[in-house]
Amino acid sequence: MNKKIAVLPGDGIGPEVVASAISVLDEVANQFGHSFTYTYGKLGGKAIDEDGEPLPEKTIAICKESDGILLGAVGGPKWDGLPGHLRPEKGLLGLRKELELFANLRPVAIFDSLRKASSLKEEVIEDVDLLFVRELTGGIYFGEPRERRGAGEEEVAIDTLVYSRAEMRRIIRKAFELAKVRKNHVTSVDKANVLETSRMWREVAEEVAQEFPEVELEHMLVDNAAMQLIRQPKQFDVIVTENMFGDILSDQASMLTGSLGMLPSASLSSDGPGLYEPIHGSAPDIAGKGLANPLATISSAAMMLKYSFGLIKEGDAVEKAINEVLTNGYRTADICEDGKEPLSTEQMTKKVVDVLRKNAAIQA
Repeated sequence: MNKKIAVLPGDGIGPEVVASAISVLDEVANQFGHSFTYTYGKLGGKAIDEDGEPLPEKTIAICKESDGILLGAVGGPKWDGLPGHLRPEKGLLGLRKELELFANLRPVAIFDSLRKASSLKEEVIEDVDLLFVRELTGGIYFGEPRERRGAGEEEVAIDTLVYSRAEMRRIIRKAFELAKVRKNHVTSVDKANVLETSRMWREVAEEVAQEFPEVELEHMLVDNAAMQLIRQPKQFDVIVTENMFGDILSDQASMLTGSLGMLPSASLSSDGPGLYEPIHGSAPDIAGKGLANPLATISSAAMMLKYSFGLIKEGDAVEKAINEVLTNGYRTADICEDGKEPLSTEQMTKKVVDVLRKNAAIQA
C-alpha cells in the first residue's frame, strides 16, 4: 500500500515527537510491505516566523493532497503577544475548519503498568476505557462576532457561541456509530440548564438516539461530568460534547492516565484526510532536551493506520508494542517513578521499534 502523509512538526517538542512517530511508521512500512511518502509543511509559530502567517496556503494544499496528516504541537510564549489572528493556535483552528475536521476522537484507556502514574487511586481508574467525541469546527471558538468594544472600564469582550442543528447532528451521530462497536452507551454532555445551544443539543441527541435503539443515551451537565470523571470514570463509554466542553474535559481526563504525554487523538471529516496529533501542547520548556514523551504521537500514528488507511493489523501491532514497552518498565520523565532512570525521547522510540521488530520475528 502506498500512502501520502502530510507532516506538520509545529513548535516546541512537536518536531521531536513527530520524528519518533515517523521512525515507527517506517518500521511498520518495512514489516508489512507498505510505502509511506512524507511531505513536510509549516504550521503555527514556525509558519509565523518564516512565512508571516500561522497557516500558509501551501500547507493547506499539502494536507488536501495527502491521505493522512501527522501533527506535532503548536504555540509557545514566544508568540503570546501577537494579535489573535496571528497566534499559532489560529493556524490549527483554521486547518480544522478548512478540512472540515468536525469530529475529534480522544480515547482514554488505562495501561495496567501505569496505574501508579495517575494521581487517583488504582481502584478508581481500574478498567477505564472511554472515548471522547468532541465537535471541532463550531461553537465559541469559531462564532462571530468575536471582538472588543468600548474603552477603559467600559470596554467589553465578546465571544459568540453558535451551532446549527446539522453541526450537532453529525457529531452526535458519529458518537452513536462508535458506541455501537464499543459498549452501546453514549453520554451527551451539555449545559442545558443555562445555555440555549445546549438545550437544542439535547433535543438533537434525543432525535439521533431514535436511530440507534440498541445504544443507551444519557444526558449529563458539564459540571457534573467533570466531577464524575474523577469520582467514577469507569461509568463512561462514549462521551459526546461541543467544542469547548470537549477541550476542557478531555484534558482533565488525561490525568487519569497520569500524563498528557500518553493520549493520542484523531480529527476526522466526512471524507478527505484525517489529522492525527497528541493532545499535549508544545511544552517549550523541555523542547530540544530529549525529555518529551513520544508515546501519544506514536499512538496517534497508530490511529492513522487504522482510521485513515484501514490498516487494522498494523495499528494493533504498534499499540501492542507500546503496551509491551510500558509493561517492561520503561518510562520517560513524565511518567517515571521516583528513584528510576527515565528514558529520553529517542530511547523510548527505539524501545518501541525494537519490540515491533521482535514481535515480527516471532510471527515470521
